[in-house]
Parts: sequence; structure tokens; C-alpha cells
Amino acid sequence: MSDEVASRLERLAERFALPSQAPAALERLLGLIAADPRAPTAIRQAAGAVDAHVADALVALELDAVATARQIADLGSGAGFPGLVLAVALPAACVSLVESNQRKCEFLERAVVQMGLDNARAVPERVEAWREGLRRCDLVTARALAPLNVLVEYAAPLLRPQGALVAWKGRRDETEEADGAAAAAATGLEPVTVYPVRPWSGAQNRHLHLYLKVGSTPNEYPRRPGMATKRPLRASTPA
Repeated sequence: MSDEVASRLERLAERFALPSQAPAALERLLGLIAADPRAPTAIRQAAGAVDAHVADALVALELDAVATARQIADLGSGAGFPGLVLAVALPAACVSLVESNQRKCEFLERAVVQMGLDNARAVPERVEAWREGLRRCDLVTARALAPLNVLVEYAAPLLRPQGALVAWKGRRDETEEADGAAAAAATGLEPVTVYPVRPWSGAQNRHLHLYLKVGSTPNEYPRRPGMATKRPLRASTPA
């Protein structure tokens, strides 16, 4: 790992008040991504990944709902962003890395071991079939996974009352946000804010979408696997 990448990790640790062991654990994660040809990400070189992956995950700590979370589910965790990074940043939290793709799940298992984490675990399930997670989470996260309405439907059954969904998105889209609000109304959530963030110098059009669980989720959710994407809840669809 280059001195520049190590220095940038130290600066991130200072910016977000991370535990003392965090830079070393994150450095091991970046090293694994660079060295493992099976790493499920297109950005594998540490110089790019430290911004695009690590800083982009850590910036969510600016939200109280993330900084105070204790039971976290990271949906479609892929290469572990933001889930693995949040597990490092929040050692008192338990992080479930929900990933249905077996190859990606195996990578997550290797990463958990390599990073020395005892508060994260890979969950080889489709989110709609993950019964163990129902009504247990105070935070659900998702990055580069699905449109907002689908994410809302995925998250709602997993969240406790007043639990939060935080979705990482780029440029804002009025239609997507309207569909997300319609899905929230149907599933007991409420859109609270769209929070603009700048995880690294030069970053543009990065937003965190925050929803809170303010009501009960109807018993019909979760629908069977695949239905959230095949027949998504939309603003034009009656709740």
C-alpha cells in the first residue's frame, strides 16, 4: 500500500473520528480488493478505491441514524461497501452483509476474516427471503443496488419502528424520488431528507436518501423474491 493511500486513510479516520484500528483494517480491505481477481468491483486499485469506496461509505456517518446504529443490514453488499466500512467505523454495531450472489458472498467472508472483524457476517440470502432479519434492524443501507422504490420495499420489513433506510445515490431524479415516496407510503416508511454529501474533494452529485419507519409494514411484505423489481410500487400505482 502506498504512503499516499495510507495517509488518506489516516485523514479519513481523523475526519470521522474512527477507532484507532480502523486505518489498518481498511488498508487490509483495499489490499484484498487489489490482489483478489474475484473481488466484485471494477475499482480495484487502492488509489481510486479509497475515495470511491471507503470515503463514500464513511460520509454516511454524518447522519445520526448511521452514527448511532447498532443492528445494520447492508443489502446487496457486493464488495462490502458500505457494510464492511461501517463495521470498522462502528465496532459496537452488528453488521449483516446480505448478498445473494455466492461468489460475492464468498469474497465478503474472506474480507471479514482478513480485516479481523468480529461484528460483521455475510448472509447468503435474497433480502426478501431473509426471515431472520425481519423487524430487527435499526439501519438498512444500500449502495448501487436498485431504484429507491425497490430499496424501500426491501428495507421496510427489516426495520424496527423508527429505524432508518439510507440509500446512496448520485444525481437526483424526481421520478425516482416520487416512486420512492409512494413505496414508503405503502410500507410504513417516510422520506425524511435527501442529504447532499462530498465524500472526497471533487465529488459531485452524491446524495444520501434517508427514510424512517413511522408506521407498521403490511403483512403482505416482503413479497416473494423478485416481485419488488417485476411489479415495483410507483407513484402512479395506488398504495
